[in-house]
Amino acid sequence: MVVILLSIATFISTLIGGLFSIKHKERLHSIMGFTAGVLLGVVSFDIFPEIINEIKINNFDPIYAMIALVVGFLLFHTLEKMIVIHHSHEDEYANHKHPQVGVFSALALAGHSFMDGVGIGLGFQVSNTVGILVAIAVIAHDFTDGMNTVALMLINKNTVKKARYFLLIDALAPLLGALATLLFHFSTQFLVLYLGFFAGFLLYIGASDILPEAHSEHSSWKTIVLTAFGALLIFIITRFV
Repeated sequence: MVVILLSIATFISTLIGGLFSIKHKERLHSIMGFTAGVLLGVVSFDIFPEIINEIKINNFDPIYAMIALVVGFLLFHTLEKMIVIHHSHEDEYANHKHPQVGVFSALALAGHSFMDGVGIGLGFQVSNTVGILVAIAVIAHDFTDGMNTVALMLINKNTVKKARYFLLIDALAPLLGALATLLFHFSTQFLVLYLGFFAGFLLYIGASDILPEAHSEHSSWKTIVLTAFGALLIFIITRFV
């Protein structure tokens, strides 16, 4: 019961973050700058330490996690460029955005949110204390997950209505992930490979999509500071929450 209640809290946190982005969509470039820092922080202070810790505990070969990272990076790069090539007949195509890229990004983030829910469920399988601590961390950063989902949809020229739809998918994902742990068992090796794969995806969209977009029309010290603050926020959440 506690697992479900905390998963509902992640649902609410994600929704609030996404609705914040929709309300302030006229400041999307500033939000993008912050989002880029958040993604850098998630990869550096959350995913990589978890990968390293699991590799050390289970004596896994680290090369497989790194292969998964490269595959995640290149897979999203390839899919995105295939969409661009498909639309290469458009005039000034470099200035065009493609809604499909936003949809794919939002779905990938929903996949990560699903695994956040899995993390909550697995934490409670260890103990109630571990489960609650994991849930607090997930709830804290799901606000930014909601922001990221909406921002990626909007910068790729999707409608606000469609952004809300994918925000709902992302918000439901942790709840579904937590419930899945009652039915399925996820091996530690699978989770390590998944984390490597998702780290590659985040590095790509952060460095290749979000950060350039944040500075495309409104490059300023404010945006740079927001990027640094985004990374610092995740550092604080992962270290002290």
